[in-house]
Amino acid sequence: MNAVSPVVQQTVSDEIDLAALFHSLWEQKLLIGLVTLLVGLAATAYAFLVTPEYQVQSMLRPAAIKDLDALNRTGVYELKPDQAMQRIGAALESYESRLAFFRANPGLFEVLRQPNRSREQTFESFNREAFKMLQPDPKKTDSLSAYVGIQLTYPADVNGVALVNGLVEHVIQEERGRISADFQTVILNRLTQLELKMAAARANYEASKEAKIAQLLEVDSLKRAQLQDELKALRQQLKTRRDNRITQLDEAIRIAKALGISKPTTPSALGEGERVAQGSVIRTEVNNQQIPLYFMGSDALEAERNALLQRRSDDFTEPRIAQIAKELQLLTHNRQIEVLNQRENEDLFLKGLASWREEATRLRNLSIDVADLKLVSVDQVAVDPLHPVKPKKALILALGLVLGGMLGLFIALLRNILRRASSRYRSGQLSLTP
Repeated sequence: MNAVSPVVQQTVSDEIDLAALFHSLWEQKLLIGLVTLLVGLAATAYAFLVTPEYQVQSMLRPAAIKDLDALNRTGVYELKPDQAMQRIGAALESYESRLAFFRANPGLFEVLRQPNRSREQTFESFNREAFKMLQPDPKKTDSLSAYVGIQLTYPADVNGVALVNGLVEHVIQEERGRISADFQTVILNRLTQLELKMAAARANYEASKEAKIAQLLEVDSLKRAQLQDELKALRQQLKTRRDNRITQLDEAIRIAKALGISKPTTPSALGEGERVAQGSVIRTEVNNQQIPLYFMGSDALEAERNALLQRRSDDFTEPRIAQIAKELQLLTHNRQIEVLNQRENEDLFLKGLASWREEATRLRNLSIDVADLKLVSVDQVAVDPLHPVKPKKALILALGLVLGGMLGLFIALLRNILRRASSRYRSGQLSLTP
């Protein structure tokens, strides 16, 4: 019985202490309520005095295929709707694009200016904290179409609607300018490439023509040299033949004089020269051997020799010499070379020149009105918000009351603990007094 008694006493003591605690807190209800009220008032003052912040956003979706058809049909620059939207989104996210808009519209950011900061520092802080890009979560598939957007959280004295809509329009115009510059650059590059092709073709043609002319001249020169060599050889041959004939004639003349043959005769006639012809006689000589030359008689032989000695040229005796002269005369003028040199418009003979000129003309006449090019579809423009996103007054007030109540309870508990400690200290001093 004695062992159980202390436990029971301890339980009763704890119940008494807990009841005393609640009693003590109830006695300090005014303090708790006052602290709660003060904190709640402070929270309310903060909620109503802090500068409210608003939030606006603009959503962009891909443009229709027909909006970019005029650009894509040129065959020079291809831009799909998804690619155009991604380019606009990248430009919206670009710090450089935002800074360019800030510099072009300083009045929209003037209220953010702080005395101890430059404009660029002010924009840097505002850009880091206020802008947020919106795009589909790749892990989620509930989005039916692609989109990109920009969200702005701004204080009440900033024209956030004009800022967001102006930034979107600025980025679109800026991207149109980039596309126009890229388009013109591509055209210039292609025109330059075509000019280089035509220049290379002209150079190749000139080199080919010069090579052909050189080849023709070389063939003519070789042919001319061969004909001249042949002509020289023929003339030498004819001269040698004439000299040989003269030598033969000299020898035959000596023999004819020695035999007393002055007129042409035959061997049989020479043997019967002294016979007296009886009646009408017809003689026919058949001989398969060549009659010696001296039977022609010294008179005929001397006449032939004198003619040969007086001859100045033997060209008429050889038909081939006349043919060679004809061929040499034809070689004096190569008509094919003359025709090649007399070509006035040599571009007409270049392969592929017609198609290159056609392409160059088409590129020079390409005209795209980039100012009316619809890169994206503005699905949602920024509009004036109905209420601020910060501060959330009801939430702040509720948190203030809760925190005030907790602070009041904490102060009440602290006072109770200090009060009990003080009571124990006094009771301890009384017990030590004799």
